[in-house]
Amino acid sequence: MTNSLFGKLTSYDTFIHRMDSRIKMFALIALMVCCFLPYGRSAIINADGIPEFFGYYANQFLILGFMALIILIIMILARVSFLSFLKSLAGLWFMIIFLLIFMVFVSQPVNPELMHPIYEFSNGYTIYWDGFLQCAHVILRIVLMLALTLILTSTTAPMDITFALERYLTPLRLIKFPTQIISMIISLALRFIPTLLEYAQRIMKAQKSRGVDYNKGFIRGKIKSITTLIIPLLVSCFSISDDLSFAMDARGYDPYGKRSRYKTLTFRFVDGVSSFMLILILGGFITLCVLAQSYQINFWEVFGVSGTW
Repeated sequence: MTNSLFGKLTSYDTFIHRMDSRIKMFALIALMVCCFLPYGRSAIINADGIPEFFGYYANQFLILGFMALIILIIMILARVSFLSFLKSLAGLWFMIIFLLIFMVFVSQPVNPELMHPIYEFSNGYTIYWDGFLQCAHVILRIVLMLALTLILTSTTAPMDITFALERYLTPLRLIKFPTQIISMIISLALRFIPTLLEYAQRIMKAQKSRGVDYNKGFIRGKIKSITTLIIPLLVSCFSISDDLSFAMDARGYDPYGKRSRYKTLTFRFVDGVSSFMLILILGGFITLCVLAQSYQINFWEVFGVSGTW
């Protein structure tokens, strides 16, 4: 729980911190889309007329490596702690092991003759290089997405994220969608995540003082010990929600009433510059996608990398 995937807001006076939250929200979505664009066809026909998958993975890793460099520069400019990013990746070990087992040892190709084997067992079961490349490709995308999310949450206040989301949901008011209620729910959820984590830490320390061990034992024992944490935490959640609802009623909160804003979001010069840079980055990655997808351009050949396995 201490290694949360959401970074804590750091109050630095940087270029990224001064950006409008709407621009940062759009930049998060746009860069995530760039991470999932196909930079090349899944199979490229070589000179012998045989489909080759090396060019696809080489293009993907090269472009995603360039994306990782851009994200690293943004993290440095925003003064985001790289150590906190590494701590947030600690929870991915289970997913990495699961993907590795599934893609390399469980999933078998439809056309084995097009794959590149590593080792073949006596019973005919074969391990392929393609499984490792596919697993690394998925993990790299997930890591880049977590880095982008960490940058957003570390440089933007939760209420600003809520305001930006409400602005993007404004067109849904034409169909009577309750955007104010949804934004209030999201803001309350973001507000009470640290509070619930603090309650969970207190409950864990109290249970440890009573002899409960959360680290030792088999799966069955760990599940029984976790129940000593979940049940008190749920009771605390219901108690907090009751107090919050009574406080909102006492202050006359009307979810359907017209609300004013203490802080208004305005575009400034820094937002214009950041929007222009974002358009250039987004247009550049879309251009690379079109060149690789439609014209089968292999970007790895520019660096003199061999096109064979």
